[in-house]
Amino acid sequence: MEERTLRSARVATFVYFVLCGTLMGTWVVHIPAIEARVGISHATLGGLLVLLGLGAFAGMQAAGRLSDRLGARVVLPASGVLCSAALVLPGLPHDPWTLAGALLVFGFFNGFLDVSMNAHAVHVEKAYDRPVMSAFHATFSVGGVIAALVAAGAASAGLSPAVTLGASGAVGIVIALVSARSLLPSAPAPELVAAAEGEETPAGKRRSTPGSIWILAVLAAMVMLAEGAANDWSALHLKNSLGAPASTASFGYGAFAAAMTTGRLLADRISGRFGPLAVLRHGAIMAAAGITIAAVSPWIWAAFAGWALFGLGLSGCVPQLFSAAGRADAATAGANVSRVAGIGYLGMLSGPAVIGWLTHFVALNHAFLLLTVLCVITAAAAGVLRGVADGSREVARSDRRSAVRDGS
Repeated sequence: MEERTLRSARVATFVYFVLCGTLMGTWVVHIPAIEARVGISHATLGGLLVLLGLGAFAGMQAAGRLSDRLGARVVLPASGVLCSAALVLPGLPHDPWTLAGALLVFGFFNGFLDVSMNAHAVHVEKAYDRPVMSAFHATFSVGGVIAALVAAGAASAGLSPAVTLGASGAVGIVIALVSARSLLPSAPAPELVAAAEGEETPAGKRRSTPGSIWILAVLAAMVMLAEGAANDWSALHLKNSLGAPASTASFGYGAFAAAMTTGRLLADRISGRFGPLAVLRHGAIMAAAGITIAAVSPWIWAAFAGWALFGLGLSGCVPQLFSAAGRADAATAGANVSRVAGIGYLGMLSGPAVIGWLTHFVALNHAFLLLTVLCVITAAAAGVLRGVADGSREVARSDRRSAVRDGS
């Protein structure tokens, strides 16, 4: 494959990750305005956000199957267009029921875009033959920054949420269509499609989801649960547990997010040198140390350091799990990524709720020790990446043997 073609495909993948982050971020920054216009309570909004999550989970599962059947080059642009078009929907309703339907649809297509862009990222990483997945995930955060800037400009101009969401979605449609021409031709061969659908392969064997993929999914759920907990509770921890002013407490999440973005920009090089297993294992250990420091320290400065160390440790974990799932079997790369991403996403959604539930029994900072336990378990189970790599090589050898028999 020409280097220029591969570089263009990588840039296009970056664009789709930024697009996904921008679309989701644009909705997030407009939540207060939409909540006020529809006239719902925080509790009702929380229930509606559950529908957003359920829609995303369903979209992830559908995208995995279609990516294997049609190829990410077909599915990814379509998902970008549909998710961009669906962005305007939450800005239109004036009652809770209509907003519920809008969030369900937007969540579905956002999950669809999430998995299809990760499936294409796996193809790009295979073509490069070196780790590049973490950098893609880092650029997702860039989309959130863009969304915040757009929302600030729209608010100062007096634009309504519907206008801002609609305009952002229209730009997203153009970006999704223009970037499509640079994607890799990743449509699988017919025999791989048959394997992905559970039909008989040329070797006469049925290919099922290996247990290692489910282990990756559970690890993703634990890591993303920890990430979700940090998103919602880091600032409250500094304010309520350590007595920091609100202006200071907000930097708790800032330290976590900045460290995570920095770590993802560095993780590919570290993975290329030491291997994905080292990134997952040592990253989880680092995260366990960071959240423990944040949980037990009585000093604000130490808590900042703990949250930063927590973000730095977690930063490379999810990309390694997604990459391993996609590389396990070319025939079911999309489906495997959708399983790991979908279950991981459920973990992220449940993280804030789990910590909140624990605060009925223990102090908030002590509840964070659950995250320490999850990170330690992840580090102990990191060896599954070695098993997935061995399994992918065995699948490849099996496919080659089948091709030889069919040609003889």
